[in-house]
Amino acid sequence: MADTDRFTTVLNHIDGKERPAASGATLRLVDPATGLPHGSAPLSGPADVDAACRAAEEAFAGWSVTTPQQRQAALLRIADALEAQADALASAEVADTGKPRALFLADELPAIVDVLRYFAGSARNLPGAAAAEYTPGRTSVLRREPVGVCAQITPWNYPLMMAVWKIAPALAAGNTVVLKPSDTTPSSAVLLARLAAEHLPPGVLNVVCGDRDTGRSLVAHPAVRLVAVTGSVRAGQQIAAAAAADLKRLHLELGGNAPVLVHQDADLDDAVEQLSSLAYYNAGQDCTAATRILVHQRIHDQFLAAFADRAARLAPGDPDDPDAAFGPLNSVAQLSSVQGLLETLPAHAEVVTGGAALDRPGYFHQATVVAGVGQRDEIVQREVFGPVVTVQSFADESEGFRLANAVPQGLAASVWTRDHDRAMRASRALNTGIVWVNTHGTTVSEMPHGGVRHSGYGSDLSLTGLLDYTQVKHVML
Repeated sequence: MADTDRFTTVLNHIDGKERPAASGATLRLVDPATGLPHGSAPLSGPADVDAACRAAEEAFAGWSVTTPQQRQAALLRIADALEAQADALASAEVADTGKPRALFLADELPAIVDVLRYFAGSARNLPGAAAAEYTPGRTSVLRREPVGVCAQITPWNYPLMMAVWKIAPALAAGNTVVLKPSDTTPSSAVLLARLAAEHLPPGVLNVVCGDRDTGRSLVAHPAVRLVAVTGSVRAGQQIAAAAAADLKRLHLELGGNAPVLVHQDADLDDAVEQLSSLAYYNAGQDCTAATRILVHQRIHDQFLAAFADRAARLAPGDPDDPDAAFGPLNSVAQLSSVQGLLETLPAHAEVVTGGAALDRPGYFHQATVVAGVGQRDEIVQREVFGPVVTVQSFADESEGFRLANAVPQGLAASVWTRDHDRAMRASRALNTGIVWVNTHGTTVSEMPHGGVRHSGYGSDLSLTGLLDYTQVKHVML
């Protein structure tokens, strides 16, 4: 990554070296806070993908037989390097995303470093069945072995975090990686690869920048044995179809549309305070964002008034604005997508607060609350991925569960109540991979993060996520 005063040139990282695309083609990188170009990245083609996959395939022979202690040491050194280069990583992330710099440094980077350190320890604690004689005269042993070359495709909402969520368990298990970051936000992932190169053999971690065609070439490459994706439902469906041709293993973390059930006995002030912050964090560009709030009819009007008042006071702003609650949307296309949903609301829906883009450079949008929506409305069924929250009412617990589950996605949900039994019933009834009680959105390295139905399958984080990057071999003696 070469820096000038105003322009940054991002390069691929292949076999331990930084390279432009073989064709010389580039993509323009745009600062979402200004709408102006700030750099360029390679538009990688099949030749670049092939070079990265071949490098990873060659490196796998050595990396796969390193000891867990050696892999642990490398991941710990990478974690230390990220802490030492916090300012440079923040600059790379902020240039591509426009998110508040202070929030990235305070919230995201410590969590990113923790993921690396967690998987460093997990590398030395892989579980397995006890060796035993399950038939007379024969002893059975189970081995957990790395899968091989892993293709990983990450999104633009949390570029560095999602890269580390993918890279850390894959490397901890002894795999090698070819990562393709989003075409709009590659800078922090490439910087991560550069920092990691000081602690990994060449070819163990490769980054190729590019567009959807680059991703298609990567998924189709014969050296790849596992494909891991965080992205949209449509992208996951297309990748799953492509991977099936070569029977590649899949790990899909796709869209979300999180329901939030607020019961009549909930601590209303606490729910409003927490949810107003969590719903609009990162401009709502989060697959677990609290975007569909379902409130018991007895407290619906009271909750809506308080929540809308709180949302109206949340102002987006520039990355260095200390008062900014969130930053811009990722791109003009994403801004247009959010505006399109609001412009086509049915007559029965009401924009209670917000509803418009800011009249200034960049892709900023007001914190928005929409009430009066119906379950079949597009804004309810579709993941908005912007600073927009819908509020609906429900009459009783069973209707709340029905409305919460009546969307295609099933990633995360939360329930707000003082009743322990009700909370436990919700944890069973909500058809999602994650359920929070009286909180929302918190992740920890030790617990899995993944969904069901159209939100995909496979888990990031946790020991479960590590095992996804291994394959089992039965050895009988």
